[in-house]
Amino acid sequence: MLQRILEFSLRQRRAVLVLASAWVLYGLHVAANAPLEVLPDFAPPQATVQTEAPGLSPEQVEQLVTRPVESALSGVPGLEALRSESIQGLSVVNVVFEDGTDPYRVRQLIAENLSDLAGRLPAGVPAPQLSPLTSATMDVLKVALLSKQRTPMELRTLASTVVRPRLLMVPGVARVNLFGGDEREIQIQPRLADLRAHGVSFAELLAAASAATANPGAGYLDTPNQRIVIEAASVPASAEAIGQTLLRETASTPLRIADVARVTETPALAFGDALIDGEPGVLLTISSSYGSNTMDVTAGL
Repeated sequence: MLQRILEFSLRQRRAVLVLASAWVLYGLHVAANAPLEVLPDFAPPQATVQTEAPGLSPEQVEQLVTRPVESALSGVPGLEALRSESIQGLSVVNVVFEDGTDPYRVRQLIAENLSDLAGRLPAGVPAPQLSPLTSATMDVLKVALLSKQRTPMELRTLASTVVRPRLLMVPGVARVNLFGGDEREIQIQPRLADLRAHGVSFAELLAAASAATANPGAGYLDTPNQRIVIEAASVPASAEAIGQTLLRETASTPLRIADVARVTETPALAFGDALIDGEPGVLLTISSSYGSNTMDVTAGL
């Protein structure tokens, strides 16, 4: 058989050269357009479920949040291991599945099981969040922002409102995490003496603050000729505007939030920080999505 193939190749050497050249060109084309990853996807299918629990200690997070989440996920088909971590104000549950499991199917099952937890978690704890599906290489690129003219709060605001949304628009980007800087926050700090003097409770102050920062719909008004949509006033974006929000109607002068509390724009309580070359700044870590082309994602970024 081998001798016949050799004899045919020698007689039809031109056809053999044409076919070999075609295969070489096809191979070059496939190699140039093949999706490339930095490393093969060696990790088994897994997912991460994070739940914020503001104000809870690690023991409370473990008992009231982590255990219900683990109980809800323990019956997912193909489950191999559950690993959890409970820290102050945060619960992290890592779900590892058997090799060969379809990651998209198991994520759908996880989302269905988590939907039943809404009424079983403590008050003030939002619904658990399923992290985006990322590749085994995790971070595809890291971007650092430094500035000597902008404050840490301005730099963090620029990163979260301008840089991060544009990075998320790049095809193949699954997640962009922010570290460092000062997150902008408007705080209402009550003055106890003024609260007692005006007879205002914390619940009343909290209700006024919630009403000041809410953006409810105002409905519509029907007329004989048309339906007029009523638009509510926009949410106040400054500390001064929130301070002028009406707290209570009085016989003499209206009582406002600024009369019983100090409203200020200040950095939020920090849970971490970032140093770039020894200097404080803002770090953005970018993760690529599962099955994406690392080269294309990097070029897009």
